[in-house]
Amino acid sequence: MNLQEHLLAARREEYDRWEKLLIRLSDEQITSPLLPSNWSVKDVIAHLWAWQQRSIARLEAARFNREPEFPNWLEELDPDSDGGTDRINAGIYATYRDKPWSTVHQDWREGFLRFLELGSALSEKDLLEKEYTWFKGYPLYVILASSYAHHQIEHLEPLLARLRQ
Repeated sequence: MNLQEHLLAARREEYDRWEKLLIRLSDEQITSPLLPSNWSVKDVIAHLWAWQQRSIARLEAARFNREPEFPNWLEELDPDSDGGTDRINAGIYATYRDKPWSTVHQDWREGFLRFLELGSALSEKDLLEKEYTWFKGYPLYVILASSYAHHQIEHLEPLLARLRQ
């Protein structure tokens, strides 16, 4: 199994873990705030979807040989700048907190599947070796790896720990 296949397989497994969790939860469990962040499961999924849009924009840019077309959420904030992440996350929360769960879940699911589709459509050479000026010298596989870390390490594992309490 090459690195691309390994990264995509890990992402598919991660998607399955999230879906298995989400199916088991009641509407109340999905929408009730959890400590310490006071974000609900729905808020976490909306947060992941918002950031996922930036990754999709980068993969689409690589796939179609163009500049990334980032989502227009929070245009006044630069997600690539240092120190702005908390402000951006607060803005994402404020923007999407009133969105219905069914819409949040569908958006995240479709985005995740699009992400996997784009990751599969690129060659391993494009993911590992090709340089994109708009990605500041980083190889594209970083997008797959960091998205895994964001979903799994930053959010799924802490969420599971909170739900067990």
